[in-house]
Amino acid sequence: MKQVLLFLYCILPVIASIAQDTAAVKKVVYPPGYSEQLNVIYTKAGSWEGKMDLYLPPKEKGVTPVIINIHGGGWNHGTKESQTGFSTFFKNGYAVANIEYRLSGQATAPAAVEDARCAVIYLVNHATELNIDINKIVIMGSSAGGHLALVAGLLGNEHGFDTNCSTANPVKVAAIIDKYGITDVKAWKSKSVGLWLGNRANDENFIRSVSPLYLVNKTSPPVFMVHGDADPTVPYQQSVDLKKKLDEAGVKSQFITVPGGLHGKFSAEENRRVNKEIIHFLKELGI
Repeated sequence: MKQVLLFLYCILPVIASIAQDTAAVKKVVYPPGYSEQLNVIYTKAGSWEGKMDLYLPPKEKGVTPVIINIHGGGWNHGTKESQTGFSTFFKNGYAVANIEYRLSGQATAPAAVEDARCAVIYLVNHATELNIDINKIVIMGSSAGGHLALVAGLLGNEHGFDTNCSTANPVKVAAIIDKYGITDVKAWKSKSVGLWLGNRANDENFIRSVSPLYLVNKTSPPVFMVHGDADPTVPYQQSVDLKKKLDEAGVKSQFITVPGGLHGKFSAEENRRVNKEIIHFLKELGI
C-alpha cells in the first residue's frame, strides 16, 4: 500500500503538468479560404531547428502583408503553440507567421535575436511563393517577444546578428508592434536577464547592442506600443523611455497606456481597444 501511495505521490504531479501543457495548446482558428503550413523550418543552429506556423490568405486576393508573432516568457520559456489570438489580423486579410526561437536554456544571447532576424529573412526570401508583400512585413511580440520584435525590426538592414541566414534582398520591417516589451535589458531587474545574457552579463557594449532603447534612429520603422501602468513584471517606464527616444528621433509611433493594466492581463474591453488601434495604426501606414 505504501508503494502505491508513493507511486501516486510521484506520478500525479507529472500527469498534472502534462495536462496543463496540453490545455495550453489551442488550435488556431482561421477563416475559410485561409491555409496553414505548420512547423516550417525557417532556420537551423546545430541540431536545433527553428520552426514557424504560417497562416496564409487565399492567393486570389493578391500579395498580402504578414504579421510575424513572437511569444514571451523571459527568453527562457514559452511556445509558439500558446499563441492563438490572431483573429483581428485574419479578419483584415493579413498573413501570420507564428515563430519559436531558442530559449536561454538552449542558447544564450544573442541566439534569440538571431532567430527573430532569420524569421524576417526567411519571409523576405520566400515572399513570392508565400504570396507575401516584401514591403509589408510587420513584427510583433509581447514581453520578451516584444523585446525581440523591437530588436529585429530596429536593426533594419544591419546584418551583425544575421549569422545563421542571409539574403540578397534588403531587410526592411514596415512596422513593429511591441506589447509591454523590455526596451533596456540592463535596467530590467530580473533573473531572466542573467540567464539570457550568460557570459555576456557584464559586457556593456553587447547589452546595449541588444537593447531597443539604443537602436533607435531617424530611419527606424514605425512602432506601436502598449503597456499597463501597473505592470509588476516589466516596468511601465521601459515603454515610456522608448517612446521618448522615438519622439526625439522623429520616428512615427503610438503608445497606449492601459490604466491599472498588469503584465498582459488586460480586460476584454481593453484588448478590443488595443486590437482596434493596432489595425488603425497599420492601415494609416498603408499596411
